[in-house]
Amino acid sequence: MPISLPVDDEANELLSSNALALLIAMLLDQQVPLERAFSAPRDLVQRLGHEPSADELASFDPEALATVFSERPALHRFPKAMAARTQDLARLILAEYDGDAASLWTTASSGAELLKRVSALPGFGEVKAKIFVALLGKQLGVRPSGWREAAGSFGDEGSYVSVADIVDDESLGKVRSYKQSLKAAAKSKAGK
Repeated sequence: MPISLPVDDEANELLSSNALALLIAMLLDQQVPLERAFSAPRDLVQRLGHEPSADELASFDPEALATVFSERPALHRFPKAMAARTQDLARLILAEYDGDAASLWTTASSGAELLKRVSALPGFGEVKAKIFVALLGKQLGVRPSGWREAAGSFGDEGSYVSVADIVDDESLGKVRSYKQSLKAAAKSKAGK
């Protein structure tokens, strides 16, 4: 099952075939439009001239990587901080999974273990970890026992609440509508 997000085909293909690229995209999915976050790994590949390994990113000169992230258009709103966090992610993948990002999920024996592993990644808080477990299950067919429960409401079938549910323009519109309703409710609550 390939990833099908509102980014170009080349970016979707990379996200579907390269586990490290998918992790980096999810890491970068904060304080920027999701299209930017999920296109950034493809842009990183283009800037480097090849798909980087966890080992390469882990040992990259931090200032040089920050420069790559900062090239226009920047890979993130906070390129230096996200270059450092990407490097931390690569180091963890190298140390814990022998550089094989996909083994983070292919060797998880349960949804609870998968959630625990994803939650341990730099930049993956509780909500982001649950969304990523849902994305793996819904879009890549990674479904260890209990994955829906581990993903919480993000794993619900037929939901349109996160990037895990986006497969076309219609589902993108539903997710954006849901998020706008949450913002409106929070704004209304804050005004009381």
